[in-house]
Amino acid sequence: MIRVLLLGGTTQASQMARLLADAGMDGVFSYAGRTIAPLPQPLPVRVGGFGGADGLAAYLRMARITHVIDATHPFAARMSHNAIAACATTGVPLLACERAPWQPGAGDDWRMVADMAGVPAALPHTPARVFLAIGRQLLHVFAACPQHDYLLRLVDPPATPLPLPRATVVVARGPFTREGDVALMQAHGITHVVAKNAGGDGARAKLDAARMLGLPVVLVERPAMPPRAVARTADEVMAWLAGQGHQPARRGV
Repeated sequence: MIRVLLLGGTTQASQMARLLADAGMDGVFSYAGRTIAPLPQPLPVRVGGFGGADGLAAYLRMARITHVIDATHPFAARMSHNAIAACATTGVPLLACERAPWQPGAGDDWRMVADMAGVPAALPHTPARVFLAIGRQLLHVFAACPQHDYLLRLVDPPATPLPLPRATVVVARGPFTREGDVALMQAHGITHVVAKNAGGDGARAKLDAARMLGLPVVLVERPAMPPRAVARTADEVMAWLAGQGHQPARRGV
């Protein structure tokens, strides 16, 4: 009997939860709980951390989990590393449902940086109007660049004062459209866009909007992950659970 732990927090995870529920599979949807009003899920939900890799391993045993699907955000590296370690300890099969990273096309002006700490140096020294499409966890990195005017798009209103003296907050939940993001950037006079290379369709609109407006994008590359089995689509995950199709290729470094 399959019992799945679905590590979620992304649109792809919600799609995966619906497929599992429609297939009548037993499972638990887990997310970190950083969002005040998360979307409802068709599976039983668990909120909060596990207490590291050892805590997750203990949970897998206690809950009698037979398979783990890591559909967390591509930048949730700590959770993904913990899942790899916990599944190796317990022998529970692990599959990452990971969106392919974005690739630049004609007309894109992307400046790639290895991590968020490298973003401020990629922005101009003179005042600019920067769209920080990165969530709220790492805003402190930009406190060293108070000369810029920042536009933040957050799922929830900030509960504590922002570390940025010149910031405007827009509260909105994706997916977004290219036309909507063009209008947003024009309304705020944006000159630069900062984003994480999360991949997928739901968050790509800001990149397409930047291309249309001829704006430079500072794009943060994904953190490196150990080799692990990876599926690109929810259908590949379902085939893996059913024991059908080819074994997903191992990706990562």
